[in-house]
Amino acid sequence: MTQNNVKPVVSKSKWISSVREFRSTRVVVFCGMMCALAIVLNYTSTIRIGDYIRIGFSGIPNRVVDYLFGPFVGAVFGGALDIIKYFLTPTGGFFPGFTLTAMLGGVIHGYILYRRRPTLARVFAAQLLVKVLLNCGLNTLWLQMLYGQGFMAILPGRIVSNAVMLPVDTLLYYIILQAVDRYIRPRFLEG
Repeated sequence: MTQNNVKPVVSKSKWISSVREFRSTRVVVFCGMMCALAIVLNYTSTIRIGDYIRIGFSGIPNRVVDYLFGPFVGAVFGGALDIIKYFLTPTGGFFPGFTLTAMLGGVIHGYILYRRRPTLARVFAAQLLVKVLLNCGLNTLWLQMLYGQGFMAILPGRIVSNAVMLPVDTLLYYIILQAVDRYIRPRFLEG
């Protein structure tokens, strides 16, 4: 065991351990509560700037689930939540690419943070990968496919918005995950 009773886990074991998290009713109930919180945050704390920039806090529950339960649970949670949010507030047609992006975000955050202390460097690394690969890469591709605008025409604005949000999101998630590590994670280690 390492610091804070967190066992080091190799990548294959992370997946298996994360899959096993679904056996616990406590985990499923907690994910349901995080889903409800994400929906409330989506309704109450999202700021839209134009068609392509959205600033919101509804991703906080996703990061908490990714951190606590790993890449598999994070992917399932992210995909399910994306679909649920769409049905609750449909804006445009449903596009499965965004669901895939939400799932991959759970995988990245879960892989980097699961069963590890949430250091500023780890949170930054997860945020950087998601913002570069998923937000600027895949989501820009999905927007191009949906709206027919050139990839390179959309990309600069998305790069700027993600670059601005990178330090903000890193600090926000770091602070939140520190609190989760101290107050919530021990509840799941006990039971």
